[in-house]
Amino acid sequence: MCNERRRLLVSGIKASPDTDPREVIAEARRRLRGVRLLSEGMRLSVYKKSVDARDRKNVRLVYTVAAEGKLPARLPEGKSGFALVEEQTPVPTFGKMPLSARPVVVGSGPAGLFCALLLAEWGYRPVLLERGGGVEERRAAYRRFVKEGVLDTQTNIQFGAGGAGTFSDGKLVTRTRDPFGAFVLRTFVRFGAPEEILTLAKPHIGTDILGTVVEAMLTEIVRLGGEVHTHTKLLDLVCTSGVLRAVRTDRGEIPAGALVLAIGHSARDTYEMLLRHPFSVEPKAFSVGMRIEHLQADIDRAMYGDFAGHPALGHAEYTLSADTKTRGVYTFCMCPGGEVVAAASEEGGVVTNGMSYHARDGKNANAAVLASVFREDYGATPMGAIDFQRRLERAAFLAGGSDYAAPVTTVGDFLAEREGSAPSRILPTYREGGVRTASADSYLPRVYTDGIRRALRAFGRQIEGFDAPDALLTGVETRTSAPLRILRTGEYLAVGFDNVYPAGEGAGYAGGITSAAVDGVRVALALAAKFKNADLLC
Repeated sequence: MCNERRRLLVSGIKASPDTDPREVIAEARRRLRGVRLLSEGMRLSVYKKSVDARDRKNVRLVYTVAAEGKLPARLPEGKSGFALVEEQTPVPTFGKMPLSARPVVVGSGPAGLFCALLLAEWGYRPVLLERGGGVEERRAAYRRFVKEGVLDTQTNIQFGAGGAGTFSDGKLVTRTRDPFGAFVLRTFVRFGAPEEILTLAKPHIGTDILGTVVEAMLTEIVRLGGEVHTHTKLLDLVCTSGVLRAVRTDRGEIPAGALVLAIGHSARDTYEMLLRHPFSVEPKAFSVGMRIEHLQADIDRAMYGDFAGHPALGHAEYTLSADTKTRGVYTFCMCPGGEVVAAASEEGGVVTNGMSYHARDGKNANAAVLASVFREDYGATPMGAIDFQRRLERAAFLAGGSDYAAPVTTVGDFLAEREGSAPSRILPTYREGGVRTASADSYLPRVYTDGIRRALRAFGRQIEGFDAPDALLTGVETRTSAPLRILRTGEYLAVGFDNVYPAGEGAGYAGGITSAAVDGVRVALALAAKFKNADLLC
């Protein structure tokens, strides 16, 4: 069940960056009146705001305005620019099957966090297990890795409170129009995220604020009767005839009436354990590549022209893709004013990712430039996919000098297939002093580097200077998404199991913070629909 909130949207209202939003509301009111959809007492507010920079000499903000109040049951035919939307708040329908013990949620990324929060609010008193440390512990562990090259394999960029997204740009965009998307954004605001995420078309929180939000959500789970155990790693499952009875951890055995597996895309040892049990698991396509860095000021000028630096626009963002005839290549997780982070979670491997703070005030912009990996590239098996990622990470480790320095090359060297040019105008942000020049072909197979070369030239035609010779490429990026999917039924149960729920990005059902959180919401609803809540346990 769900509580629904209906809104009438008026879209496509373009205005200069200097326009007062009240003028936008007035324009929406005029448009509603013109099609006889304006009713007495109707409340109007800005719903979304995006930037249209296709014409650099005439950059515009594009608004969507939401109307609430007395709304029509349907829209008149032939009227474009108007839409009725429904936003849902999850409301459980409790099942009748008793739980033998509290539900256990493994992983505190967006899927696990939202699932555990809802279960706690509904009286299930969940036990949330996280292999890594808390937010502050993670920050300390990362600082030590950056400064000393000492990697903590349990508490790092990938593992710990909030999951991998805690150390990212905190992007909340999603390609899905799931009706729970707005609920996820409102929940983030409830726990401390800025209200602007409710109206920006490309909302982000930033790693500095996201960590505080995660801590607040974990505190609320405990206040509502749940438990949160950090530094607790899942080792095995205790099952009888497809029914999970308990989980074995490095801190002992924990009874589990139901289990939510929100393990994240980097829990390779957990994947290997699950493959020893009768789960139905399939390999999936993913992507690999490098992080590209430019000066943010260059990107702003290239995309916004004379409007660069306008306070109403913020820093420019991009999303690019190219068909290279051999592999699809695209940009991913663009971080304005951000930094390239050391995202390794296994010894002897180099992994990169991107991160930025809420202000996005760093000197460089960065984004992943990725080429598609097909199932046949790695033998089309789950372990083949994991081994493929590991091989690239270990090759990058060797290319960087075997001390967690990352291999870096200028775009000029990369395109010319030479090496040796040191970074100059654009300086790398990955671990201060922690890069070494090396050819990308030393750690990425040619089928990917050749595709990326062709794509960079195409991207340079779309954004002036994108393929500038002094732009930087730092490798390797391999953790773009889970390399496998744990199959589940229409009731969100793992195939062949009566009380195990795979969830989120690590299970292969999401691709980012918002979609993972939405999946956690749906898994919580599915669990509640089957089992009595903890207050009814005998």
